[in-house]
Amino acid sequence: MQPTTTRTYIKDAKAHLGQEISISGWVSIRRDQGKLIFMDFRDRTGYIQGVILPNATEAHEVGSKVRSEWVVKVTGKVNARPERNIQPDKQNGDIELEILSITVLNESETPVFDISQGIDTRNVGEDVRLEHRYLDLRSDRLQKNIRMRHKVTKLIRDLLDEQEFIEIETPILTKSTPEGARDYIVPSRLDRGLFYALPQSPQQYKQLLMTSGAERYFQVARCMRDEDTRGDRQPEFTQIDMEMSFVEQNDIMALNEKLLIEIVTKLYPEKRIQEIPFPRITYKDAIEKYSSDRPDVRENKEDPNLLAFCWVIDFPFFEKTDKGENGSTWTFTHNPFSGAKAEHEEWLMNAGKDAESDKKIGDILTSQYDITLNGYEIGGGSIRNHNPEKLLKVFEIMGYTRESVEQNFGHMLKAFRLGTPPHGGIAWGFDRLMMLLQNEPNIREVIAFPKTGEGRDLMMNSPAEVSGEQLRELGIQVKKLEK
Repeated sequence: MQPTTTRTYIKDAKAHLGQEISISGWVSIRRDQGKLIFMDFRDRTGYIQGVILPNATEAHEVGSKVRSEWVVKVTGKVNARPERNIQPDKQNGDIELEILSITVLNESETPVFDISQGIDTRNVGEDVRLEHRYLDLRSDRLQKNIRMRHKVTKLIRDLLDEQEFIEIETPILTKSTPEGARDYIVPSRLDRGLFYALPQSPQQYKQLLMTSGAERYFQVARCMRDEDTRGDRQPEFTQIDMEMSFVEQNDIMALNEKLLIEIVTKLYPEKRIQEIPFPRITYKDAIEKYSSDRPDVRENKEDPNLLAFCWVIDFPFFEKTDKGENGSTWTFTHNPFSGAKAEHEEWLMNAGKDAESDKKIGDILTSQYDITLNGYEIGGGSIRNHNPEKLLKVFEIMGYTRESVEQNFGHMLKAFRLGTPPHGGIAWGFDRLMMLLQNEPNIREVIAFPKTGEGRDLMMNSPAEVSGEQLRELGIQVKKLEK
């Protein structure tokens, strides 16, 4: 047989039994037994054991120098293992590569922590792992997490494409508007003293896409919020974002249920969804029964493969606050662009007109719906407020003047006055969903390059100072705050 000269992936080695092949990858483990040198090799498809026999003089010379995590190209013959050496529970446990030659493609210093097969790097200090994230990502667990994240993303894209959604990218440099968390702001060099903002979500853009006639939009969207972090939150994160025109609440909920069920059944067959269709519970009942608007409705919380999805509906539109603008005591519970439930729209529009109507503000329910999984909110959306006067009324209740609303959201009001159709949507917290599907304790384990709980990137050492020249170009002067 002629040797295979092109690269063979390790997962395909068994198909070449009795033949010579070339593999490329990393040395995972090396065991020198004198006359025999054993090595485990790894590429993105898996592992295989190789052995250098005493008569392979040149390979023996190179193999005696090679160490773990060196990058090599290996040519060898695929042999069946003797019956007594077969390891049926391991990939390629019934074959072995008889190494004929080794070419070193790059050497490696001794890794700062062990990433050989089967090692769980969660036992390593997280700061060390994040500083050397490129090593951590070589570990079996994180390789699986990142590859499963890709598979879930691809499945979502394919399913939404079948439903005639179109994927549209929205801007990263946008405008700072008062809609919740703090914005990250970006100074403009050309317009000194003016700033862009990084998007907290594509909320306004996706509604404007409904004005544009897109009708069915989605995006795997990067979002940034300057807020305190915790295990399931990061300064930048990913949403599966979608919006639909001419729909009602049930249409959106049914589509998203279908997507989540497909993800689990096709990619996580070992997991069981507790109840289909997903149960629905009102906000009021969730608070009364579970003391949370993210109820964990699992029958058995000890089962890691049990997935209990639940919809929470009928949220209050407004809640009391002591931080309102212009002395207002009301703020929104989710976002200001939600629409009131149809039966409560009259209450919304009469607010501020008389004392009796004002008493109804706290009773107004919104069309908001959240999807929870095992006690975590993994998504939220609503039927939007596409009427400009109703949107103005929402901001009026929260104490904003008409002038300030026009200044901050004039682009939305202008669009809504130009034939915007009724529409609604949802956004998934994709990192949080992947965390739960992969049975991980926090979202950092399913993000390729996450930040610490304090928002620092230890690998890139950011945030960091910039040069004085950059600041001068931007017209910015940094002043030290007095302690």
